[in-house]
Amino acid sequence: MKKASILMIIGSALLLGLFVFPLWNIRLGAPQYPEPLGIDIHINGLQGESEFDIQNIDGLNHYIGMKTLPKPADMWEFSVFPKVVLSMAAIGILIGILGFIGKISSTWFLIWFIVMGILGTLGIYDFNLWLVEYGTDLDPNAILKLVNPDGTPMKYNPPLIGHKKLLNFDAFSYPRLGGILLGIGMLFSLIGYFLGRKTTANLN
Repeated sequence: MKKASILMIIGSALLLGLFVFPLWNIRLGAPQYPEPLGIDIHINGLQGESEFDIQNIDGLNHYIGMKTLPKPADMWEFSVFPKVVLSMAAIGILIGILGFIGKISSTWFLIWFIVMGILGTLGIYDFNLWLVEYGTDLDPNAILKLVNPDGTPMKYNPPLIGHKKLLNFDAFSYPRLGGILLGIGMLFSLIGYFLGRKTTANLN
């Protein structure tokens, strides 16, 4: 059970990497931009990969009527997500410590994993809603008004994950180190649960 608890503690602590490393990244590449424009999405705000990436993306988006990229004060998520991550990391570490000293069973590891899974799913859903709104709620007085072949307004939302063609831009969306650490941390908690259950079964 002690090895399982150590995995639980480490896995929970890995969530704290989200306060240092970006969770996600969206990158835009086009022939006129030899160096792609990139946005790193942190749990408390957005940051350009290079110094002027945010400014350049906002400038391009202005022509098609897209809103400027949000500041931390513009989205409640950037104030709530850090609190949620910190709380879940602290709870997970506490559960791991209690498991290490034999106060609780590894079932609590699974409960933590399930709660994190639900919160993560809600976060991804919310993130996708933001992408869709960002790419479809366009200013009708924009300089450029582009439509699909069927006459419907063109949508410019980047993909949730993977690649998508936006006019002459290639948009890529993938997790960054913070998101990877989050996934590894959750995996550690799940492994800890099965390892703890196996240890308990052997003792019986």
